Amino acid sequence: MSVLSYLQQRASAAVLNGAEKTSISRSIATLKTRLDAYFEGDLEDHFQFGSSTRGTILPRDFDERSDIDYMIVFRDTNSTPQTYLDRLRRFFQTYYGRSEVYQSSPTIVLELNHIKFDLVPATRSWWDGTRIPDGRGSWQATNPTEFSKKLEGRNMDCGSLLKPAIRLVKYWNAANRFPFDSYELEQWIVGCSYWGASNLRDYVFAIFQKFDIDRGWSLDAQTRVKRAKQLVGNVIEFERQQQTARAETELRKLIPE
Repeated sequence: MSVLSYLQQRASAAVLNGAEKTSISRSIATLKTRLDAYFEGDLEDHFQFGSSTRGTILPRDFDERSDIDYMIVFRDTNSTPQTYLDRLRRFFQTYYGRSEVYQSSPTIVLELNHIKFDLVPATRSWWDGTRIPDGRGSWQATNPTEFSKKLEGRNMDCGSLLKPAIRLVKYWNAANRFPFDSYELEQWIVGCSYWGASNLRDYVFAIFQKFDIDRGWSLDAQTRVKRAKQLVGNVIEFERQQQTARAETELRKLIPE
């Protein structure tokens, strides 16, 4: 198997399968119905956002932290963030009593058997648009769809190869105990340039080669990035020597099967 075909195979595996998508869709439909019934007109809007809508979410087998981001926009704009978090907690305790529900500031987390939901309370105002809790008891402005639009544009510019490359690098991140925040990692990848890249191998290798080791990172993060960069260098050298089997062996250390 070539380096490219192996990466293509792993990228194809790193997507939600049909059963997972169906299960998640059913859970979201149930959540929507219950939110409307419980809050009875107190909500301005509620919707799914984040990596699950961008096409960069990983299956739980690839990333134990994989979750569905869901925003609940309240009509009332005069309360504190904690007030809305408490209201959401009571809602989940009412409808999901046997599931694990807890606050992970600034969200409420609902863990079901097949997926985890990150529920984000929000309000809207004419001066700063959508606001979500900042984790310190105050509000911060956000645009939940802005990054998704940017990613879609960059992915199209990259021949639809950027999303599978992101999934593979996020898998590496998860397999290495998360040296980086997944969302920040996606943002950084989207902000990079990929001149000359023409296939999935080129994009994945370019991402790892673009990592500049920062002394501000933890020692563990520095070590893991150094190893990743070395493995990419080894693969490229074995490819140059036309030692396909050795190249694949090194690649499997970077992106395990």
